[in-house]
Amino acid sequence: MARGRISRLSVRDIRFPTSLGGHGSDAMHTDPDYSAAYVILETDAEDGLKGYGITFTLGRGTEVVVCAVNALAHHVLNRDVGDIVGDFRGFYRQLTSDGQLRWIGPEKGVVHLATAAVLNAVWDLWAKQEGKPLWKLLVDMDPRRLLSCIDFRYITDVLTEEEAHEILQRGQVGKREREEQMLTEGYPAYTTSCAWLGYPDATLQQLCSEALKDGWTRFKVKVGADLQDDIRRCRLIRNMIGPEKTLMMDANQRWDVPEAVEWMARLAEFRPLWIEEPTSPDDILGHAAISKALAPLGIGVATGEQCHNRVIFKQLLQAKALQFLQIDSCRLGSVNENLAVLLMAKKFDVPVCPHAGGVGLCELVQHLIIFDFISVSASLKDRMCEYVDHLHEHFKYPVRIKEASYMPPKDAGYSTEMKEESVKKHQYPDGEVWKKLLGAQGD
Repeated sequence: MARGRISRLSVRDIRFPTSLGGHGSDAMHTDPDYSAAYVILETDAEDGLKGYGITFTLGRGTEVVVCAVNALAHHVLNRDVGDIVGDFRGFYRQLTSDGQLRWIGPEKGVVHLATAAVLNAVWDLWAKQEGKPLWKLLVDMDPRRLLSCIDFRYITDVLTEEEAHEILQRGQVGKREREEQMLTEGYPAYTTSCAWLGYPDATLQQLCSEALKDGWTRFKVKVGADLQDDIRRCRLIRNMIGPEKTLMMDANQRWDVPEAVEWMARLAEFRPLWIEEPTSPDDILGHAAISKALAPLGIGVATGEQCHNRVIFKQLLQAKALQFLQIDSCRLGSVNENLAVLLMAKKFDVPVCPHAGGVGLCELVQHLIIFDFISVSASLKDRMCEYVDHLHEHFKYPVRIKEASYMPPKDAGYSTEMKEESVKKHQYPDGEVWKKLLGAQGD
């Protein structure tokens, strides 16, 4: 039972200097420092439980998200947790419809990232109070209660609340068996850790070799900066993993629409399952044109990690602009908005293959995709969740990967809580790690 009044909200700027090793590097983001705005909610309840929420960033700009979280804090402070989750749709809409902050959104950009961090903390707190991992909280929830968490505004032309209820009702059939399947086998994953664009060939080969030994069968490679180099690197990876393993490619928004089609025609020989983010994430018709052009080559289009909100996803689905939908646990408005997108994807019969990696994205999104399989999609066909082997050691409840699959979390909450020692060391700019780095730069 949700309980307590939220008595304190704090937010910290946490950054990891991943750019020093080229980790996370791609054609558009060449020097990312994986970072997070880290929200902590405290209540006056005797249980002493806290809610932890994050939103993922790449270093510079995290301080702007922190400012936006503080600007939203008055909506949260002194609110009863039971009242919030009892009218979660209303609370979501209150955060996203702030009459003044909405002007610098609405439901996109920095304000929406901040909204996600706050709501992620609320979901973590609620799941902890219920004594369940978040995926289990969602799976066990009555369909009507679940739908009461979703704001259907702007999407009723493709998905009404009644249609969503029918989807969840159909999902009740075989649910217990699918939950057992997840607990036994886990959710299939693919790795992006082997082929960041900034890695030299020796590192790429070493990481690919290790991943193959560990049982990975699905690999993603970053492309988009230099065609000849892409051809060389893709050939190297395809030769290493063999013809039967699955290969995906990710351009991270680097190309214009015609350029994407031409470039992928040259890379088609390596038989990629998809090209991810081939152009601007806002270009719905551009994605549709690329999808149509690449279909004869057997290459799908995947996108979503920088998709602002459920409305953009709605249009991507309507336009047949993507064949693989990639939700993100922090880009959209937390669990609430991701639920809407999972239900729309089910209606359009488009597989969901979440974006993960970064700081904590694997920890969070595993809950959503496990819930999706058990209660919504009921299918693993063409479905897999991204995995990046970075920074898990800083989390209190890190992901568990077994035989290239995510094993369902067992600890109560949303797996968002970081180790306090890690937070202190990596807080920007006063943490030990950053004092050393910034001091060295000053010298």
